[in-house]
Amino acid sequence: MKKRVTTALLAACIAASLSLPCYAATGTIPPVSEVTQVVQALGIMNGDATGAMNLDAQVTRAEFITIALKASVNGAQIGEASTSPFPDVPYTHWAAGFVETGVKAGLISGFSDGTFRPNAPINLAEGVTVALALLGYTSSDFSGAYPSPQMSLYRSLSLDKGVSAKVSSDPLTRQDAMYLFYNLLSAKTKAGQPYINTLGYQLNASGEVDLVSIINGEMQGPIVATGSWKSSVPFDLSNATVIRNGSASSLGQIQDMDILYWNDTMNTIWAYSEKLTGTIQDIQPSSSNPTSVTVSGHTLNFETVSAAYALSDLGSFGLGDTVTLLLGRDGAIAHVISPSETEADRCGIVIKTEKATYPDGHGSTYMGETITILATDGNTYSYEAPIGYFKAGDFVGANIGADGEITLRRPASPQLSGTVSKDGTKIDNLSFADDIEILEASDSSAVSIYPSRLAGMKLESSSILYYELNGRGEISRLVLRNATGDARTYALMTVVGQTQMGELSRFYTYKYDINGSPYVISDTTKHYPVSRGGVIIEGDPSNPDRMIAMNSVKATQIQSNQLLVGNKTYTISEQVIVYEHHDDVYTLSTLDRVQDLGLSLTGWYDKDESEGGRIRIIVAE
Repeated sequence: MKKRVTTALLAACIAASLSLPCYAATGTIPPVSEVTQVVQALGIMNGDATGAMNLDAQVTRAEFITIALKASVNGAQIGEASTSPFPDVPYTHWAAGFVETGVKAGLISGFSDGTFRPNAPINLAEGVTVALALLGYTSSDFSGAYPSPQMSLYRSLSLDKGVSAKVSSDPLTRQDAMYLFYNLLSAKTKAGQPYINTLGYQLNASGEVDLVSIINGEMQGPIVATGSWKSSVPFDLSNATVIRNGSASSLGQIQDMDILYWNDTMNTIWAYSEKLTGTIQDIQPSSSNPTSVTVSGHTLNFETVSAAYALSDLGSFGLGDTVTLLLGRDGAIAHVISPSETEADRCGIVIKTEKATYPDGHGSTYMGETITILATDGNTYSYEAPIGYFKAGDFVGANIGADGEITLRRPASPQLSGTVSKDGTKIDNLSFADDIEILEASDSSAVSIYPSRLAGMKLESSSILYYELNGRGEISRLVLRNATGDARTYALMTVVGQTQMGELSRFYTYKYDINGSPYVISDTTKHYPVSRGGVIIEGDPSNPDRMIAMNSVKATQIQSNQLLVGNKTYTISEQVIVYEHHDDVYTLSTLDRVQDLGLSLTGWYDKDESEGGRIRIIVAE
């Protein structure tokens, strides 16, 4: 095992995978996807050169003892054998070190003829015996004919969940071995403690294996994506899984100055792009020994020694300097650079404003405002701004001079309208640059989108806030307003009530859910022209400026990313929200689950697909 460290939970979940529940305490068999992530993160099992786990293949005795030792303390430190442990396991055999260590530890033994038979399939009883030995049990703990007592304890400890082999002589598959060692993590040792404690981790309060905590502990980094950073990652990146800012991504989407982490057994890289640019207002407790810094009203801790050094009295930056902080997975400072080291100018949509009293670094305070923008490059940046001058949803440009001085402005461009080509490469006669950055805003949020999302759409001038041409006359930046609708807020209205108070007074009650977050507006005189079902929310979700009813269709089934309604198909949004409706209660679900259950489906869409519309909400009942 790698050295384990205690860290905060991931600032953003590891894509959708970390939303998977853990099942150890419930008796339910956990899904293969979750079990795979756990054993890969801990280095217990990994795939072949292409990342394939080959779970249907039988596991050999040599493979099994290797897996078992990797599931033990210091298993990753086992080296090559100095001598040949068995005639059929020479010291040159790939597993010789593991076989030698396993036999010495009493986890496994050879056969009476003096051989080990490394390529022979291991059966259930043999595998169970090894797992029980890891829990501290020896032959003296069992009475009766082998393997009956071992199999009885195996089942009583719930080590059998998900294991397809049932008879003691059945050969184990790699999937069986994977489930066996996953179950081992939550099983109690002979001494009465969960086995996972020996690896430096704890079960959560429900007695479950905590995938997020494990991946945190086994994650390496951070490094800055600059120069030859790829040589610092100790695995082949050609088949790497990339998760950027909590969403599935690709190697090509990693940008300069991203902060990177990795897990080599999972063959996964996590990239974070959040940056904070502003003036250093305070260094705590002192510049000789800094532990945190206040920049543009945000007080942040350091994640790395190098970041603390940069802002110490030995480093390059001090009070009053303008800096750009590169923030890691938990929001702490991983690296510090001059603003001029990043792109000289950028533009984007304000997604958050903050107003507060901040220290000025000289013993006094001042009132200031900080805005955070989502820029066209997909990154977020924070800047000091005049109080009240900008609000969420505003389009803002930031110019950074060579001296680090930042100027905020409201960019303008000539009007543009037209139809995007069917291959998503141009608007009328204006081509998209290969590296075009496209941002779409709603009233208070924004999302980055790909050119293919606009394919075939007619864009009115009112929906194009800004565009910018490069030296070849191609559109390099494009900022839209509610063109596709992907940046809008969608809710499921579950209750609409009306109370008559006298002849003239009417009060309304609305209950709705936004991706699992419930909202209630009680006894308001504001009337929204909506009924139960999908609605578009404009403004503050807790007190909307407008609610707009969506259209609905009754579906027969889901096929890939399409909702089938008779002979017609409706494209499902990548951010679709799926609910199950039982006994007047709505709970979040998934496309796969509602399809497997064969439930009746209702889809809610915002507008016609030719205009960029998508199925935004699905209710299964």
